[in-house]
Amino acid sequence: MKPKRVGIIGCGAIGSLIAEAVEKRTVAIDKLILYDQDPEKAEHLQSSLSVPTTIVSNLDSMLKSHPSIIVEAASQEAARECMNSIIGSNIELIVMSVGALLDSRLRNKRIHTPSGAIGGLDAISSAALAGIDQVVLTSIKHPNTLDMHDQQEKLIYEGTAKEAVRRFPREMNVAATLALTVPPDKLLVRVVSNPNISRNAHEIRVKWAYGDMSFKFENEPHPDNPRTSALAAWSAIKLLKDLLDTV
Repeated sequence: MKPKRVGIIGCGAIGSLIAEAVEKRTVAIDKLILYDQDPEKAEHLQSSLSVPTTIVSNLDSMLKSHPSIIVEAASQEAARECMNSIIGSNIELIVMSVGALLDSRLRNKRIHTPSGAIGGLDAISSAALAGIDQVVLTSIKHPNTLDMHDQQEKLIYEGTAKEAVRRFPREMNVAATLALTVPPDKLLVRVVSNPNISRNAHEIRVKWAYGDMSFKFENEPHPDNPRTSALAAWSAIKLLKDLLDTV
């Protein structure tokens, strides 16, 4: 049987949670390969693991380790820089920084995106085939996670997903995920800063050819990175687990 190796680019909150899932055998693999621009982060993560783990100093070294799947959990910039090389090496790629795909023309069956901090994408994508009139995403976050200091609830952005991702590159992957699911010109993104909440909230309203849909998600922030919902990391773990069954 072919060894199952997984590479993780970015050893922050999401990368660490994925590694912990491997450590607990929630995801069964033979070896982890870690890379982070800050070697100390990779070393710290490796020291917490008992599963076979190797640290590499660059993407080329990771590719030479022949992982079955690579998870990008670093940044939009990192995703843009690594996508072509990974796909060109016939390696499956999970992109966490989904906003990077909005500017990229690269579409490939080896590029996978998790559902992130929301759900209902199967229903929304089905509705898109019939015809979407409008999708409104309202994301409500504590001002601290948005680098703001609002003292009361405030609408701080309303517009396209592409611009939302540009303004809030670490906080609006949900908008990017929806923009890859429905026609981008049918999607309106609203970002609300609210100092009175403790959870990240996403409300989605869909008007389509045969009805209306409403979804609401309230997620605890990841304890190590309040900008990220814990559900986003767990959706990547589920996707990784499913992909490993196919490689």
